[in-house]
Parts: sequence; structure tokens; C-alpha cells
Amino acid sequence: MIIDTNNEGWSCQKKILVILAHPDDPEFFCGAMIARWCALGHQVSYCLLTKGQRGTQDAELDPRVVSSVRVGEQLDAAAVLGVSQIHWLDFVDGELVADLALRNAIVKEIRQVKPDIVVSCDPSNLFPAPDRINHPDHRAAGQAVIDAVFPASGNPGYQLRDDTGVIPAHQVEEVWLSLTNQPNCSFNLSEYLDIKIDAILRHRSQINLTEDEMKERYSSRLEEDQITGEMAFFEKFRRFRLAIK
Repeated sequence: MIIDTNNEGWSCQKKILVILAHPDDPEFFCGAMIARWCALGHQVSYCLLTKGQRGTQDAELDPRVVSSVRVGEQLDAAAVLGVSQIHWLDFVDGELVADLALRNAIVKEIRQVKPDIVVSCDPSNLFPAPDRINHPDHRAAGQAVIDAVFPASGNPGYQLRDDTGVIPAHQVEEVWLSLTNQPNCSFNLSEYLDIKIDAILRHRSQINLTEDEMKERYSSRLEEDQITGEMAFFEKFRRFRLAIK
């Protein structure tokens, strides 16, 4: 059952880490919620696993040029939503695998950032729409994030080191999975739809729609708000509150 609410039930401001595969994933998957969290004073940062090196239809473009363009676009898009902190990992676009190397890199990130909330995408969502196959990088990212959160990041028995020594374990409170076909919470984010669209449009190398065309596309996705009876824009998540031992 989906719970329609605009109240996460948090009693204080949270540190939120969004971990996804590519530039533009945060804005497409949950840009309105990110904008809302930033507006409410929560501290949101990104960890992006690749720089989108293969995000082009031009076979002649150097992947280094593509990644440079996409990094710049992502910085602009994140700033629109209120996010200024982005950490890039050095995995290759199109080659993410939920193996120990990726998991350990994410565990290290979680332990260093120490987020209360981790946001990623649902690795079980193979077909996000009738005419779409989910990118394997999305699924690998989501799976690796889940595996990093439990049990590794919070268990001191999983030792990781940096130049200063062992990186202390950190227990995450909640995991929110976007791009899911099995949501258990839904947020009316109509007031943040315009800012989400603005942020998406900063990814000009990936978008060939005008602002009006993008707004028209999202207007077709409005749903009836069961509380108000009005048509509204929702972002939905599969949310897990983790048991803290």
C-alpha cells in the first residue's frame, strides 16, 4: 500500500547522500524531492559513480570530452536544486557491475560522508515502462548501494582503510529507492515540478526538448491526489527504515 504523505516523520534535519550511476540520474529520478529536501534545510550531496562518458550518439566524440561536458551540466543542474557537493567516482559509464570493488567504493563514501539517509534506485526494476529497459548501470548502482548499506557500512568487522588508517563504520538510518515499480510512499511535489524541469534541462547534451515540450511531457504524468482530488505530480519511492542494533 502506498502512503500518500508529505511528512517523512523526521524530527530534525538530515544528512542525505544520493548515490546514482550517471549525471542527470538525480534530476530525472527524484529531482523534485531533492529540491524539497534542500528547501527544508536538509543537507543533500551526490555521489555519482560515473561521469557519463558514453552519453552521446556521436561515435567520433572523445569520451573525455563527453565526460567534461556532462560534469559541467551536472554541476549546473545540482545547483538549481540546491546541491553543491558532488563526489565523482572513477567507474566507466556502461560498465558498472555490482562487485566488491564497486561495493567497497560505496562503503568508503558512506563512511566518510556519514549520511543519515541514502538514496539510490531500485535494482529490481528491469522494465521501468512498457517501452523501456532499465539501464544495467542503474540496476548495478542500486544493488551495490544496498549491499554497501547492509551489512558492510555499519559493521566494523568490514574494515576499510585510507591514508589515515581504518575508516570507522557508519550506520545508515534509511534507504530510499527511486525509479521503482514497488513504491511504498508517494509525495505530492507539484510545487517543485518546475524546478525539477529546469534542472533536467541543464543536461543539454542529453535533452533535445524545449522547456514547453518538457512541461507537456510531465503534464501527461499527473495523477489525482487522493487527499485534495486535484491532479498533481508525484515522486514515489521504496523506503526502508533500517533496524539499528
